[in-house]
Amino acid sequence: MTAIPPGGQRKLGLVIDLDTCVGCQACVTSCKAWNDGGAYGPLQDLDTQGADPHGPWLNRVHSYEDGVGAEGRTVHFPRSCLHCEQPECVTVCPTGASYKRAEDGIVLVNPDTCIGCKLCAWACPYGAREYDELAGVMRKCTLCVDRIYDTSLPEEDRVPACVRACPTGARHFGDLGDPESAVSQLVAERGGLPLMPELGYQPVNRYLPPRERRNIQGQAEPVEPTAPAGAPPAIDRLFGWVDRMLSD
Repeated sequence: MTAIPPGGQRKLGLVIDLDTCVGCQACVTSCKAWNDGGAYGPLQDLDTQGADPHGPWLNRVHSYEDGVGAEGRTVHFPRSCLHCEQPECVTVCPTGASYKRAEDGIVLVNPDTCIGCKLCAWACPYGAREYDELAGVMRKCTLCVDRIYDTSLPEEDRVPACVRACPTGARHFGDLGDPESAVSQLVAERGGLPLMPELGYQPVNRYLPPRERRNIQGQAEPVEPTAPAGAPPAIDRLFGWVDRMLSD
């Protein structure tokens, strides 16, 4: 079993605003583009012009329908590695290729020691591991570690590619271990939530739940006017849907 180092004070991660994400896939394509040519690439695709194009994508966006008809809304749910404080993907790795950095909490894969056994993908409940068939190794979100520490880049570019590319500002990056950081304050103000915390892996990333809808007159409307009596709140239904999707 691969050991997890004691957690440090810094916990770099993402805060994703489900209220302002429009599902444009800019985060998905920018992630692919940066990591295809970065220190952890290339992320090669197979059968790109055929009937079954496929390959590793480290960031994905899923869509969820809440409500029906005029009262409904579409919630876009971006998903990538959550850089858990207790990552099961690390503990099951037989070679130590999957590891968690003590200095910033980022979870990475060393391609030189990864044997492609896929145990980490089996252990990850969030579906964050991708198998690279051509390289024979596992891939995952690195928080663009080769970018965020690159002092040759302008300061505004020293964030993950997905954050830099988001046109609506739905993605935020920072130190969630610092209660005074901008991302921690945003989580506190908006009630940011971890994904499936009951599993005990303590994911660092947080999701900001959708806010109330407003009608054409600008008046607030209930978030779930079409929900039957006794139904769980909208955010619970959303995370329940994600749970079912990741369990398939």
